[in-house]
Amino acid sequence: MKQKILLAILATTLTLSGCKDSFFDININQNAPTNPLVTPQHLLPMVLKQTATRMGTQYSWTASWCGYYGRGADYGQSIPLENYNITATFQQGQWANSTTSWYDVLNDAELMIKKGEESGQPFFIGAGKIIRAIGFMYLVDMYNNVPYSDALKGEGSVAPAYDKGEDIYKGLLAELEEARVIFKANPEISEATAKSDVLFAGDLTQWRKLANTQSLKLLIHQSEFVTNPSDEIAKITADGSGFIEAGETAMLSLLFSNNINQVNPVYNTYVADQSGILMDGFNRVSHYLMNRYKDNDDIRYQYLFLPAQNPKNPSDRWIGSYFGSPTIAGLQSGNQSIVVGTGILSDGTQPLWFFTSMESLFLQAEAIQRGWLPGNAKSVYESAVKDSFNWLGIPTADTEADNLLANSASWDNASNKLELIINQKYLALPSINNFEAWVDYRRLGYPSDIPLTQNQSAQGRKIPLRLVYPQNEYSYNQDNVQAQGDIDPQTSKIFWDVN
Repeated sequence: MKQKILLAILATTLTLSGCKDSFFDININQNAPTNPLVTPQHLLPMVLKQTATRMGTQYSWTASWCGYYGRGADYGQSIPLENYNITATFQQGQWANSTTSWYDVLNDAELMIKKGEESGQPFFIGAGKIIRAIGFMYLVDMYNNVPYSDALKGEGSVAPAYDKGEDIYKGLLAELEEARVIFKANPEISEATAKSDVLFAGDLTQWRKLANTQSLKLLIHQSEFVTNPSDEIAKITADGSGFIEAGETAMLSLLFSNNINQVNPVYNTYVADQSGILMDGFNRVSHYLMNRYKDNDDIRYQYLFLPAQNPKNPSDRWIGSYFGSPTIAGLQSGNQSIVVGTGILSDGTQPLWFFTSMESLFLQAEAIQRGWLPGNAKSVYESAVKDSFNWLGIPTADTEADNLLANSASWDNASNKLELIINQKYLALPSINNFEAWVDYRRLGYPSDIPLTQNQSAQGRKIPLRLVYPQNEYSYNQDNVQAQGDIDPQTSKIFWDVN
């Protein structure tokens, strides 16, 4: 570790937490981590920030595949993104070797757990287990079998064995139960610990709600594989704290600013830097998605996305693009809508979300509709839709949501209630949780009309079902990765993808 970074971590207050990822990355070598002076209180803000950054900034490719994004007109075709011919180098940074890759984040979470054990502070063990449940879920949902039980051991296991995806999910559900028990059994935390908790400020009930909601998310993801998870539901119910509810979005209290390396990372990725210079001309709202809102008088698009800077038609400022389309002469990215609008982030100083209340409500609505949870599925579904409008800060949120629910989003008029829930979840989460759309599409096939790429070199390929293991695994963990068999993203499925 660079000494100046360590000293900065030890001396800084949480108001400086919007700094660049290299500031937060406490390891030079993930196999020989950190300085003994680093405490779990130092690690928690960094781990939370990097987890939220990863979820919020790294899944534009899934947004492209699932109908959220198209390509900005300033750019030519992007292969293999647009022809689905996925190789071992595509998105290999999802795995490791950057400050926000999942195994790097998980290594830091593992270190926090060990520091919590050594110092007798179980809160950090519980928090670390929740981070593990999130990170490993993403890895399984991208790759299926991955290193889990043999992972994160540093030099003790430089070529870790792979676990089956379904076994990892079982392990994650067990870890979340352990986290709930830890929080319940250890209700007292120090002032310093509460201050380091930039997510819930030491509110253990909210941490338990997060654990419950993450558990439900794992169960929903594997809903077609494990159709009756009554034992796991009973554990969640027994905890007694419930789920993240309307208006309870888990937000990081880290302060961002319009200074270099301190801008909200989602804003800096998709909109502009501290000087207002646009950072992303490649991703633009898709024509398909834009029309889903416009055709149903759904005003959310005006808050989810920014209008085109230079619209061809000044009276129509929200303009979509086509994924994989040929270059159109005279058309520019500035003529198309930016993917993060003022309802998501009004500027680069706004806080970063961790788990939104609307996503939690849609998960609950699906679980009730499946008969897993008690309650009224219609009521929770409608609460989820309304929460989406309110989350975006739409002044007439309740009126607009009621109008939608009385028409295109009507529960009573829907013949397939599950499809209705997923379709409205899809419309609530673009640029907020792009990854979830790819999960839902693979497990259920909704929305059923997501357009395929227009790229002519796709040659009949469909939306990929998974990623190929990264090239470094084939180079440095050859025996274990080759034991997973031949991987074809067009036919090799995640364990829960049984349809």
